[in-house]
Amino acid sequence: MTGRITGTGSWVPEQVLDNEALSNIVDTSNQWIRERTGVERRHIAEQETTAEMAAKAGKRALEQAKVDPAKVELILVATISGNEILPCTACRVQEMLGAVQATCFDLNSACTGFLFALNTAQAYLKSGIYRNALVIGAESLSNLINWKDRGTCILFGDGAGAAFLEAEESGRYAQITHSDGEKGKALTCSSRNQKQYAEHPDAPETYMEMDGREVFKFAVSSVPQVIQELLEKEKIPKEEIRFYILHQANIRIIQSVSKRLGEAEEKFPVNIQEYGNTSGASIPILLDELNRKGCLQPGDKLVLAAFGAGLSYGASLLEWK
Repeated sequence: MTGRITGTGSWVPEQVLDNEALSNIVDTSNQWIRERTGVERRHIAEQETTAEMAAKAGKRALEQAKVDPAKVELILVATISGNEILPCTACRVQEMLGAVQATCFDLNSACTGFLFALNTAQAYLKSGIYRNALVIGAESLSNLINWKDRGTCILFGDGAGAAFLEAEESGRYAQITHSDGEKGKALTCSSRNQKQYAEHPDAPETYMEMDGREVFKFAVSSVPQVIQELLEKEKIPKEEIRFYILHQANIRIIQSVSKRLGEAEEKFPVNIQEYGNTSGASIPILLDELNRKGCLQPGDKLVLAAFGAGLSYGASLLEWK
């Protein structure tokens, strides 16, 4: 059995913070940000919670799949920015959608979150434990950002993306993932819910802190490596891949992966200019845009690849419906 994607959805907040506006908050400029990251604007949640964005994206995926929420059997939400510790974001989504039969839990793997959640859902469907699954990546990263830190606040945005999977006998899905905990200090965020922060809730380490140079080096080497590993394992020439749908972290990283693989940049769609880095939401938002624009045709082979805190990385191969 393989989980076939029968519906996608996405949702981003209406509030937009472009580079010009951001330059009034921190010492930067539109040109500086665009040249180094490719980001031109990002969407910022004001009243919306992570769960609300996730539910809206999930609802759109179910509507496209023409599935009653009450028929959903599994809900996975990949997020590092849930607004509550308890209950999990997935249970909040279940409540909002009316998916009363679903088993729900969250998965924390930062920017690789959606990819790892998709792999998890595929494993459940392949085993026959569930017949369908709603997989969502949702983030309110604006709540974790130090808006005085130019190295991070220029990069991130908020939003959610979703995919609904249904088990079928046909189809193809393969995945390879890795983690390197020794490099975990390159991207961190400590929880404020610790005794040492009782008197210092705004300590810098309770916001996202990143060694940008180290993360960049890790990404440009690990992503093409794991993609090549996947293609060799599946015995598929790269010429057969329709699109490489990469985590939208930095335009330079995407361009570097394209060059290292020897593949045209046209095979690497991007939307980072509009949303910035939405962590676990970036791949499903881009997938939904491609789907709704009619860019994906039956039989297309897609490679999804991501990297993020942990440090973790991976790539998955799927054949479009």
